[in-house]
Amino acid sequence: NGAMNVAQRSTSETALGADTQTYRTVDRWKILVGNTAGRFTMTQDSSAPSGFANSTKFACTTADTSIASGEYFIFRQIIEGQNLQGFAKGTSDAKPFAVSFYVKGNASATYNCVLGDQDNTRQSVRQFTVGTDWSRVELTFPADTTGAFDDDSAGSLEFEIYLHAGSDSTSGSLNENVWEARDFTKQASGISSFFDSTDRTFFITGVQLEVGQNPTTFEHEPFERTLEKCQRYFQKVAFNIQGYPGGSNYAHNGFQNTTKMRATPTSGVSNGSMTNNAGSTGVYNLTDSGGRVEITASGSGRLYNLGGVLDLSSEL
Repeated sequence: NGAMNVAQRSTSETALGADTQTYRTVDRWKILVGNTAGRFTMTQDSSAPSGFANSTKFACTTADTSIASGEYFIFRQIIEGQNLQGFAKGTSDAKPFAVSFYVKGNASATYNCVLGDQDNTRQSVRQFTVGTDWSRVELTFPADTTGAFDDDSAGSLEFEIYLHAGSDSTSGSLNENVWEARDFTKQASGISSFFDSTDRTFFITGVQLEVGQNPTTFEHEPFERTLEKCQRYFQKVAFNIQGYPGGSNYAHNGFQNTTKMRATPTSGVSNGSMTNNAGSTGVYNLTDSGGRVEITASGSGRLYNLGGVLDLSSEL
């Protein structure tokens, strides 16, 4: 979802910024915010460079110019190890990481892009600048012959943009163009603060990670292909149950996931409604492919009706 085209959860969220690690608006992109009084909105925005239709926009609504040591605001995507094997990381044939994306803001600013190796507790950091017009950022991270990525569906690589941080993440000396042991004091060294003014904005789109020394043109794909890939991690499934289960019996409805998910998901109900239901409801037998919704009766002779949308998540 590098072109920010899919937003299954919502297209706009307000009053963000309290301690949180969550997925909002555009699919697969997670916000991590901690210990700050700063607040912001996050939207799937129609402002985009030529050849793109969407971007992710952050807009500061409450500034925080007194920055405590433990503050942070990070925009992140986590990538499965089995999708990273082409980098041959941890071998003598290791390949560089080519990163590219488009950004703009309300004024000049400096932020850091961090690749974090979760499997081997390593990192590589590159700094970039933002202006008031859309510009393409191209960054090359070196090959790393230390520590291979696990070949599985768990998270192995963190792609992060540091937008705000306190001294816990800025006190170290920036060490670009190397891979080294994880050192949080260096990850945000030298950056601007997104929360320095309520005028502050940050837009990003066209994010791409490739094997090799030089970034190439963004690889656009059909919307339905991007949606299917996002549904591996999050999807909405509609359901409806109606019947007269009676006594200790139950009514249930099986469902099949739109796409096989990364792992067995967790579930929650959104846009749901229940009428004439004094019994209990639940989701059972969840797998990466489907499950069932069930109503258990607490009495007989009444109509039980349950309808809604299941939110299924197997995010990293």
